Amino acid sequence: MLLTIILWPLLVGTLVTGWSGARPSPHHRSRTAWLAAVVTITSIVLLLMQAPAVMGGQTVQSFSTWVPEIGLNLGLRLDGLSLMFALLITGMGLLIIVYAHSYLGQDDPVGKFFTTLMLFMAAMLGIVLSDNLLLLMVFWELTSISSFLLVGYWKHRADARTGARMALAVTGGGGLAMLGGFVLLGQIAGTYEISHMSQSVALIQADARYPTALILVLVGCFTKSAQFPFHFWLPQAMAAPTPVSAYLHSATMVKAGIFLLARLTPVIGGTDLFFILVAGTGLLTLTFAAFIAIFKHDLKALLAYSTISHLGLITFLIGLGSPLAAVAAIFHILNHATFKAALFMTAGIIDHETGTRDMRQLGGLWRMMPWTATLAMTATAAMAGVPFFNGFLSKEMFLTEAVTFGALGGWRWLVPALASLAALCSVAYSARLVHDTFFNGQPRDLPNPHPHEPPWGMKAPVALLAIVCVVVGLLPALTLGPLVRVASTAMLGQAPPEFHLALWHGLNLPLLLSMLALGGGVGLYAWLSRGGQLHRVQSEGWFGELTGPNLFGRLQDGILNAAGRITARLETGSLQRYIAWMIIATLVVGLSPLVSGDAPGTGTRPQLPVTFVALVLWALLLLACGWLALRHHDRFQSVVVTGVVGLVTALCFIGFSAPDLALTQLTVEAVSTVILLMGLALLPRQTPRESSTGRKWRDAFIAVGGGAGMAWLAWVMLTRDHDSIAWYFLNQSAIAGGGTNVVNVILVDFRGYDTLGEITVLGIAAIGVLALMDGMRMRRPLSDADGRTWTFGRQPLMLRVAARVVLPLALVVALYIFMRGHNLPGGGFIAGLVTAVALVLQYMALGQTRTEFLLRVQGGRRFVRWIGIGLGMAGLTGVGAFVFGRPFLTSAHGHATLPFLGELPLATAALFDLGVFITVVGSTLLTLSTLGAVSREKSHES
Repeated sequence: MLLTIILWPLLVGTLVTGWSGARPSPHHRSRTAWLAAVVTITSIVLLLMQAPAVMGGQTVQSFSTWVPEIGLNLGLRLDGLSLMFALLITGMGLLIIVYAHSYLGQDDPVGKFFTTLMLFMAAMLGIVLSDNLLLLMVFWELTSISSFLLVGYWKHRADARTGARMALAVTGGGGLAMLGGFVLLGQIAGTYEISHMSQSVALIQADARYPTALILVLVGCFTKSAQFPFHFWLPQAMAAPTPVSAYLHSATMVKAGIFLLARLTPVIGGTDLFFILVAGTGLLTLTFAAFIAIFKHDLKALLAYSTISHLGLITFLIGLGSPLAAVAAIFHILNHATFKAALFMTAGIIDHETGTRDMRQLGGLWRMMPWTATLAMTATAAMAGVPFFNGFLSKEMFLTEAVTFGALGGWRWLVPALASLAALCSVAYSARLVHDTFFNGQPRDLPNPHPHEPPWGMKAPVALLAIVCVVVGLLPALTLGPLVRVASTAMLGQAPPEFHLALWHGLNLPLLLSMLALGGGVGLYAWLSRGGQLHRVQSEGWFGELTGPNLFGRLQDGILNAAGRITARLETGSLQRYIAWMIIATLVVGLSPLVSGDAPGTGTRPQLPVTFVALVLWALLLLACGWLALRHHDRFQSVVVTGVVGLVTALCFIGFSAPDLALTQLTVEAVSTVILLMGLALLPRQTPRESSTGRKWRDAFIAVGGGAGMAWLAWVMLTRDHDSIAWYFLNQSAIAGGGTNVVNVILVDFRGYDTLGEITVLGIAAIGVLALMDGMRMRRPLSDADGRTWTFGRQPLMLRVAARVVLPLALVVALYIFMRGHNLPGGGFIAGLVTAVALVLQYMALGQTRTEFLLRVQGGRRFVRWIGIGLGMAGLTGVGAFVFGRPFLTSAHGHATLPFLGELPLATAALFDLGVFITVVGSTLLTLSTLGAVSREKSHES
């Protein structure tokens, strides 16, 4: 069930929104939003089905192995903390979907937006439900990638592209550091399961590697949650569409670091180092960002720094380490998500209706947009901590914890002082947001001079969140009390002390500080804004070049420049030099045993007698290699002679009773020779003669040294006995793989991962050829190097007739080879190559234009689809094993009895093999078609 909650938006959500949003019509745009909403509602329902058990104090868990060798398992856990975050992710996501449907313009691709949003939602759900640190890391990086796509959604804007790259670099770099911390924690505890780590707290914190692990994990948390000094990426990410900002930067992505801190507090918290780093960073971020927010003129920039400040508040509370501070942190996570998402959406409404977010131009919108103004003021009052709103309650709890800590004496009095200062600044920037936007005279030079109320699709989510701010502020214990309790229990690992979420706790010092912050914040804003001087402040210049974006840019430029200098020294463009240095380095390493006297000699393994056939093959290889060394300048002849090596290899396979490998080698040689010749036809036939006599002797010395080294290594290995693993495959091929052709069973079952990777690389290479050469045209030569005129007449009649006869026969042979491949020599790869050779012959006999007309190639798009179908079929065959609780690519096999055919051995590996077949054919023909199109005459294309 828990895995379904993640996979539902990850698979179903992305597929249905991508499919529906492919067309730009209004009907399809609405349908895409509705489908995204239905997927989200389904996830909410699945969560609510588990909620009664969780609210009753139970923990819902699921576990299945994935890659147990490295500790990566599908361990999922739903407790109070993960339930709270999961409901926040899905519930806020539903509101964002409704809002985005009305916010996005007609030219904005909704399919791209909602598909990426579904991907991000699934990644966030994966983070909060993961009980395995490595699995959590997978989803963590997926949020970085999907948020990069969402922030850069408006790719035509330079600021969006810059903000997306910066966010990805900072959060992705932090994620790499965090991965190092996770590995250290796993090595110390002996497990990557968080629930098991909590039983080894003393062992972890007593280990000498604990400080390093803690710092690395905190770097990941701080970068994700925009804590100082990593905060600068969040204001730059405000170039994203407002629905993205409201979702990622108030309720979800920036809370991922907060969630991880809360989740790992029982494991890594409670130490002095944890307190100093977490509480200190949180308090500094809280105060610094709250002050800077006052002077930001852009609505979203003000809200961004406000978000950074509130994230610092939560981080500070977690760092304090007291149980009631944890309760306050949990409560403020919920409160902040409600009022900040409402305010981000309000900023989007104002930008949507006026065309600007600059508060120096805004003003007087109260009269034009009274409903929006009322909702915005409600959410702003919650953000400022005004009584009767939810923000007031969690702010008072925060001040209570700060005062309690300060009462310990000494330097600790700074904590409540800075906390009160930050609260005062939050009131000041809240007052500015309301006054500069909705009052303060008339609007000034608005791009849209006649703003009005937005459609209800944009206003309804804000209204709902504003109502929540009021209801929770009046009835906190009734509305959020139970959820806060179970979430706090999950965070602490035990039930927290008795606490009361109430509006009134009597006259006390925290209440006095809160009232002073309210009055002082309003007074500070009034003093700063007199005479309009606040509008003339440019806070961006306060720190000169020492701002986060500037330092990040200089660091990035420095790294790129250094990489450029190193590359310029190493990458000279000479392939000969690259190979020479590789061989020299290998020789130096390989000769070290000879120098030390530890070089191994001939082993004791009995040697086979030299036969006449072997002598002939050796002589053939020597002649071919010698010819290549002397005549390699002729590209055409070199390719043909190189095929001798492949031919000798195929004969060796035959000699060692491996006919399927021999057939594969022969077909590979045929196809690769044709493709190489087509590629070389685009280059001069002769390579330049640029080597001097000295270089030739140097190259000869290196070549002889490299060849002798490889010969010595081969001799040392082949003359020694070794324990072969062939017996395992011979014994298990029929039992575990359902086939007696051991080679094919290895390819499609035992080593199916390798085969899947290989056909993926093959498909990528073919598509890469298409991407690089699509549209390229080269004029055909009129004559060859000797002056003989080229002719492009029709192909010979005998060749055309033979091709017609060969094609159906070859397809029958390919089908036969494919069908027998699991038990006799053959298989999908060989069948694909045989089919490719037959179709290559059609190209040679009929010409490219006629052949592709008959195949209905559509400019190569059909071949691309073949590659996609083949890879998809192979991948889905592997995924299908998960349905039956088996590892990826586990083959199922059996013997079915069919009418007229009798008993047939069947295996799901045949479907994987079919995917291999389709991918091989598609990749070969796509490469062939692309290379042929480069020199095709225009008259032949029409």
